[in-house]
Order: sequence, then C-alpha cells, then structure tokens
Amino acid sequence: MNSCSLLFAVVGVSVAIPALAQQAPAADDIAGQVRLQGHPCDGAVSARKDIKYSWPDEPLWILQCANATYRVRLIPDMAARIEKLQ
Repeated sequence: MNSCSLLFAVVGVSVAIPALAQQAPAADDIAGQVRLQGHPCDGAVSARKDIKYSWPDEPLWILQCANATYRVRLIPDMAARIEKLQ
C-alpha cells in the first residue's frame, strides 16, 4: 500500500468515527436510562428525537413505552432529565 492510499484510509476512518458516535441511541437504550433513574418502562415501543427542542449536545427524545410516554433529555456525563407525559 503506498503512502497516498494509507493517508486516504486514515482520513476515511477519522471521518467515520465521529459520525458513528453521533448515531441515535436505540429506544431500548433510552428506556434503560429511564428505568435506571426509577421510572417504569415496560418494554420500549419507540423513541423519536424532538428536533425542535433538542440542543446540539443535549438531544430531547420522546420515548414511548408500553405503559407510559416520557420526554427524555440526554445530558452527557449526567443523569437524564425525564418528564412523564402520559
């Protein structure tokens, strides 16, 4: 492999890693955080990002569980802010 090909491979990987880190968490992951903080969530049905109220580093999710609906703001390195909607 010549040095030009190696450079493109390294640049490609360094661009792909941040994109992977910003992928949306699965509904089960958000439900796990909700349960960890003491809220009941009997099976996550769906999670959708609320684009209007999300902040760059603190996304806001609407989590639909079988028994409740929550508004969940995920905050890095802190507990999530959770509000029961139904």
